Amino acid sequence: MTRRGTPEADLQRAVVQALRVALPRTAIIHHCANEVTEPGPRGAKRQAILVGMGVHAGFADLMVICDGRILFLELKSPKGRLRPDQEAFRDGVLAQGFGWALVRSLDDALGALADHGFTSCVRPARRAAP
Repeated sequence: MTRRGTPEADLQRAVVQALRVALPRTAIIHHCANEVTEPGPRGAKRQAILVGMGVHAGFADLMVICDGRILFLELKSPKGRLRPDQEAFRDGVLAQGFGWALVRSLDDALGALADHGFTSCVRPARRAAP
């Protein structure tokens, strides 16, 4: 069911479902809930606690670990833009030799698996060059 006003959350649920089907059962698909949405001093205090526990600003929405490979997926709506901390995370991940992909559709997610050498039982639809 699609809810209004949550295009990235709706996309993320669809991507997680597809990855669970496409990848081997041994694959790990992880979402790190790294931001507090509660406003005010209470939310700020909770965010500070999470940062102290190792939450990293800009961390990708999903991390996929399978067969010795790691891929970070940042999900965005069709018009969504990366924040500076997300760009910094992307650059740091790529500099260390890990995979990172911007995902705006289910086909983008499946294409990212193929682009980064993941074995999948699902093939993405033909994608236009970025």
